[in-house]
Amino acid sequence: MENLTHILLIVCPLVFLGGVIDAVAGGGGLITLPAYLLAGLPPHLASGTNKCGNAFGTILSTGRFLKHGNIHIPSALLGGAGALLGAWLGARLNMIVPEQFLYYLMLAAVPAMAIFLLLKRNFGTENHSDELGRRRLLVTAGLIGLGIGCYDGFFGPGAGTFLMLAFTGLCRFDLLTASGNTKVANSASNIASLITFGLAGKVLWSVGIPAAICGIAGNYVGSGLALKNGAKIIRPMFLVVLTLLVVRLVSQLFI
Repeated sequence: MENLTHILLIVCPLVFLGGVIDAVAGGGGLITLPAYLLAGLPPHLASGTNKCGNAFGTILSTGRFLKHGNIHIPSALLGGAGALLGAWLGARLNMIVPEQFLYYLMLAAVPAMAIFLLLKRNFGTENHSDELGRRRLLVTAGLIGLGIGCYDGFFGPGAGTFLMLAFTGLCRFDLLTASGNTKVANSASNIASLITFGLAGKVLWSVGIPAAICGIAGNYVGSGLALKNGAKIIRPMFLVVLTLLVVRLVSQLFI
């Protein structure tokens, strides 16, 4: 019991913070997964318990965005379906392709994304998705889910942030709608992952359930901030998440 209290004191505050960040700009896993490792959980158990802590909060965020009409449902569903298939493909790919190759690729791509966001001040301020036409929009959303779902299954960090950037840049949604669509894809992926880890006995429920409550609270606060402030808060949070991602990539690669 003393050890459990020690773990929860480390995990719960960081899962709450990760939930806030994830609901606004994605990438909360950059904080939550290291929290479990810091608390002393083995990597596979940390990954499974992390899904328990995150899945329910993401579902709550999805519900809030849906209630406020900030989800384009057809493209979100296709993106979610693509993410499920892509995650499976990525997991298979992980077994045959050296992970270090992707580290170098991401170290080049992530700073470029940050510079793009700093220079393009009007990025995601307006919704121009109707310019694509319905068929092209839906196909693009499905391919986004497939591609980034594959990345998520293969590697993972920052997948929610990349989904938001893709839904904004390629589907031409405003940042708020892109955030809502991302929640649908993330919910589908998290639930599938949680079931998989749970069946394999890789979830420490005594930690995961309290963490899930904290994740729900964090996602509630974060989704409220995003819905109220839109791009004003999402853009700066994007830069924070991209900075965290660069720090993690460098630390994983060189330390």
